[in-house]
Amino acid sequence: RVQLVESGGGSAQAGGSLRLSCAASGYTSNTNCMGWFRQAPGKEREGVAAIYSGGGRTYYADSVKGRFTISQDNAKNTVYLQMISLKSDDTAMYYCAAVEGRSSWYCGLRAMFSYWGQGTQVTVSS
Repeated sequence: RVQLVESGGGSAQAGGSLRLSCAASGYTSNTNCMGWFRQAPGKEREGVAAIYSGGGRTYYADSVKGRFTISQDNAKNTVYLQMISLKSDDTAMYYCAAVEGRSSWYCGLRAMFSYWGQGTQVTVSS
């Protein structure tokens, strides 16, 4: 089973930056789709960004496009979410997710992710 552990959350002021990390273990496939999701209190889970390991193709929610960047370090089996120009609306629990053995065309924010991390809290003060 794939295990995902998020880190890097914390508090920041509006306009500030944070970088989240997701350390993965237990992969049995070299091709996978990784995603970042978030959920604020009283809100539904929202897809933020996704990346395909095969070629680095990325996907972003409109609400974060231009501010957030998803990237990966395959050597470290780690996926990152660099967040800049943070807004108070970005406050949420952020979760890392993964699904293995998929083609690039399958990857995206609406992919069926099988594995989830425990989450890391991001709090943005206005």
